[in-house]
Amino acid sequence: MQTALLTRVISVLALAVSACGASGSVSDVGVEVSDAELVAAGAGLYAEECAACHGADLRGTDNGPSHLSEVYEPGHHGDAAFVLAVRRGVQPHHWSFGPMPPNEDLTDDDVAAIVAFVRDVQEREGFEPYPP
Repeated sequence: MQTALLTRVISVLALAVSACGASGSVSDVGVEVSDAELVAAGAGLYAEECAACHGADLRGTDNGPSHLSEVYEPGHHGDAAFVLAVRRGVQPHHWSFGPMPPNEDLTDDDVAAIVAFVRDVQEREGFEPYPP
């Protein structure tokens, strides 16, 4: 029940974000993971901005969850959920790592590149069961 409500809230927020018309923003449609330049840019940004908590290999750390968890499958947490997490931060609802603060230093293009990288790795590595 709580998951269904959260999914609806994220969908509404994603529509609101996409309605703002920001250039280069990511929507529920998704990012293009076949764009090698975008994925490469995302790899560098992920290493700088995300790996400390989510692991260089995306498998998580003591500070943040694995992005290879099935929780982060596109059908459960779509690309827009990543955008919202970066922009607004996250209150934990699947994990007990504590809240993730927003990251105001990343541009929409940066976030799109990071999502492309994460989706590329997920596509190659597959997903881990939840809970771990």
